Amino acid sequence: MSKTPHEAPALTAHEDHPGWRAYLNTHMLICVFLGFTSGLPLFTLVYLVQAWLRSEGVNLKEIGLFALIQFPYTWKFLWAPLMDRYVPRLPGWRPGRRRGWLLLTQLLVAGAIAALGFVSPRDSIWTVAALTTLVAFFGASADIVIDAYRRELLRDTEQGLGNAIHVNAYKLAALIPGSLALILSDHLPWDVVFALTGAFMLPGILMTLVVREPEVVGVPPRNLRDAIVLPFREFIQRDGWAGALLVIAFIFLFKIGDTMATTLSTSFFLDIGFSRTEIGIVAKTTALVASVAGGIIGGIWLVKIGIGRGLWIFGALQMVSTLGFAWLAQLGPGSPVLAMLYDFTVSTSHAIASVLSVFGMAVTPQFSPMTVALALVYGFETFTTGLTMAAFVAYIASTTDPRYTATQFALFTSLASVPRTLASAASGFIVAKIGWFDYFIVCTALAIPGMLLLFKIAPWNGTARNGEASRAQ
Repeated sequence: MSKTPHEAPALTAHEDHPGWRAYLNTHMLICVFLGFTSGLPLFTLVYLVQAWLRSEGVNLKEIGLFALIQFPYTWKFLWAPLMDRYVPRLPGWRPGRRRGWLLLTQLLVAGAIAALGFVSPRDSIWTVAALTTLVAFFGASADIVIDAYRRELLRDTEQGLGNAIHVNAYKLAALIPGSLALILSDHLPWDVVFALTGAFMLPGILMTLVVREPEVVGVPPRNLRDAIVLPFREFIQRDGWAGALLVIAFIFLFKIGDTMATTLSTSFFLDIGFSRTEIGIVAKTTALVASVAGGIIGGIWLVKIGIGRGLWIFGALQMVSTLGFAWLAQLGPGSPVLAMLYDFTVSTSHAIASVLSVFGMAVTPQFSPMTVALALVYGFETFTTGLTMAAFVAYIASTTDPRYTATQFALFTSLASVPRTLASAASGFIVAKIGWFDYFIVCTALAIPGMLLLFKIAPWNGTARNGEASRAQ
């Protein structure tokens, strides 16, 4: 086993933890800012730009092609070595490698978002395409340095909770372009809307100005060749080709079943009879609350059980939640299980309403048995997604060498995003061939290979194959 000069976050680092309250510190607050900054540009492209284009009369085919502008998020590992090698310098101020790139990329993201409001999709669609591509490129570049900064900032035992907080802040960033900006667009011109959206990058910019540069571990790459070659060489030499391929296979496979199950969730809900209003109010609201709750609980739980055991427990729950979709696909209005769940939910809701009435809050719960099932199934699925993302992102952090954090983290997160692309492309064809119930059974089965790899990647009571984890244990 190779000896590298760093101590990676242990999959069993929980064994010496002082309790989760000890982690409510400035590191966690920084993770909030970093997560929000990371999510804002992507969700601006996904939600706000799409609504803007449609409102300006752009046809659906052209809007669909705009999904291609997100390619920098998949290929960001190609220029990540540049951000490991070079250190931005400003006249009279040298912020450091991570802070310098953080400041530069955030300023560029804010400027690119604001610039969108000054062009018209009707008259300059190619200019819009160029600007949105810049938003994606600068946003993906910000992601590279944000992931690297977070990895270097957090101590071993902070990785689980810190990454969970980052993921939740990332999701909450969607509320700005996906909700607030859309509401404002009904009352304000688009140039003001985009300027205000870009202004929400300011908290992250101000944070960058006041935080410290993380401590440098080892010797950074001395030239561009080292920045490109050494991260990959270190990863392969750590445990040899066999160990490297195991880690790559695990990152690729661990969430592929869950990703395929959710990629067509809205179409699935429509096909089994739910209205768009029910989906918007029940499913999406439940999903946001449950996902955030899962991330927070997952992060706290990881402090106690460690990343390795978290992958086992949360991965198993993720598989069970996927089976919930299969159950929903077969569920009929006369199902005795549904009747039991409905009666329990109604009784609980009336009990809560009675308590609230004591404080002068009149609440009258109104829902059908099927909406109860929808909320329970989708709520549980997104809750387990929050759990698994907390452990999965922390695991990815544990595989990186602090000397090459930007390059290795970008490579692993890019690899993890590949199943999402493949799932989006193939899922519709599979459903058309075998139907929804069998499709979700297949999705559950696809999670099994990733779980089996845990015997090598993160044994429950053993030494992990991955050199990072094994050294730390």
